Amino acid sequence: MESKDRALTANACGTFIPHIIMDIQIATLCDFAADYNGKLVISGTFDTLAARSLPVVHPSCALALRFCFTQEDAGRHKLSINIINEDGESLDPNNMPIEPEFDVQLPKNVPFLTRNVVMNLQGLRFPEDGIYSIDIGCDGEILVRLPLRVVHVQQGPNGEAQAG
Repeated sequence: MESKDRALTANACGTFIPHIIMDIQIATLCDFAADYNGKLVISGTFDTLAARSLPVVHPSCALALRFCFTQEDAGRHKLSINIINEDGESLDPNNMPIEPEFDVQLPKNVPFLTRNVVMNLQGLRFPEDGIYSIDIGCDGEILVRLPLRVVHVQQGPNGEAQAG
């Protein structure tokens, strides 16, 4: 299949997509993630942070990714991870985007290969409430955009949280 052919076909990973870019089977923000002998262990996936005051610093979380590579993915690639605000500005322009490079090589007669990536994130500072996104891209194309909502909450008269 030529790289410009966008007909939907089932790749070796079982996903019906145009195989122009690699397949991300799992992408989530969570409290904890680990690779355990090739198994991706995920605990506490979330998409909302409740903040009693702003700015808020989230002490620790993880970005968990599971890639499925096929022979068409062989070669050198550049991953890109960036957390952006609603205006598309990077949350931490001095340290993002994070852009590691990696090689994909599959042995002959191996139809697919999966790899887990866990990125531990510490001290993420969100200056205001609103919608943020975790953009995950490869070779200049965004593959996944994970939404993250930061909500300012105040304590009500009975101790319950109320959106501010």
